[in-house]
Amino acid sequence: MNNILRCYQGKRTLVTGGLGFIGSSLAIRLVELGARVTVVDSSVPGCGADEANLKPVRDSVAVLYRDIADTSALENHIRSADLVFNLAGEVSHTHSMKWPRRDAELNALAQLRFLESCARLRPGIRIVYAGTRQVYGRPRYLPVDENHPFCPVDFNGIHKAVAIQYHLLYAELGKLDAVVLNLTNIYGPRMALWEPCQGFLSVFLRRMLQRQQLQIFGDGSQLRDPLYVDDAVEAFLLAGAVPQLPSRLYNLGGPQALGLIQIAETCSRIAGGPPPALRPFPPDHKQIDIGNYRADWTRIRTELGWQPRTLFSEGISRALLFYQAEPRYHLRLDDPGPACGVRDELQDPLNLRRAAS
Repeated sequence: MNNILRCYQGKRTLVTGGLGFIGSSLAIRLVELGARVTVVDSSVPGCGADEANLKPVRDSVAVLYRDIADTSALENHIRSADLVFNLAGEVSHTHSMKWPRRDAELNALAQLRFLESCARLRPGIRIVYAGTRQVYGRPRYLPVDENHPFCPVDFNGIHKAVAIQYHLLYAELGKLDAVVLNLTNIYGPRMALWEPCQGFLSVFLRRMLQRQQLQIFGDGSQLRDPLYVDDAVEAFLLAGAVPQLPSRLYNLGGPQALGLIQIAETCSRIAGGPPPALRPFPPDHKQIDIGNYRADWTRIRTELGWQPRTLFSEGISRALLFYQAEPRYHLRLDDPGPACGVRDELQDPLNLRRAAS
């Protein structure tokens, strides 16, 4: 793998959503590999952008505070890029159900505008897009491979599925060299623990820091395969580096399929908190719950040589140590802000353009 990643030395890379959790982790690794990195992020409220995420490499990264739909502001950067890592968008399933038009703007329309510009200004450029396992909906079989039909259960999954199809169609037409990585539950340092509705592992880490009881909806038997962020970043790097891609769609998953109760018990033990508790599903969560999920990552292992390496107990311990060593996270945890669904700025899609202006 090290030989493959040497190609990043001096390469001009554009990372959309690069102030967020996965995007910033990827940007940091690219700098370490010698790449010239430009981050694009509109810092839309509720999406987890945080400039401090780039603290280790801030002097080595150019940051553009723009919406990817604002293509006129990005023209020169697109023209000069050798490679694009596209991680812009909203990840909250709950937010998408409350404000579907907002989710459509962020995850579908903005993506189409961006890809149109890439195809016009830099035809044939490699674009690695962050998809999601949510597009598969409630699995018809396990583990879920790339042949599983798309059947989303929420607007986020629908709009991400649309964006995936945009990328795949541009690749089929020969206008872009696009590849999609469908991600499972990613966790690790730089998660936006202070933002509501960012996924159960974000909530678990927040409560671990505060040594609060972890709560699980349902009976706790639902399977998940958490993937540590460094392992996910490695997959992005490989997908960006391989000269000829055998496939255009790859599923990523963690090394273990664990029940939610197993995940919660591991977190509680590591944090020294009380045992987890089971709670009934709130109606708005139940309607978008997917049941059990485990990814089949055979294709990316076979074709690109990737596989997850970090066991959950090791990864969650690393994440906890990261947050414990960063006082700024504790300040934000002391002032958590409103609960999910209360932020006025999230309800108005016009704030997307205000944030980018």
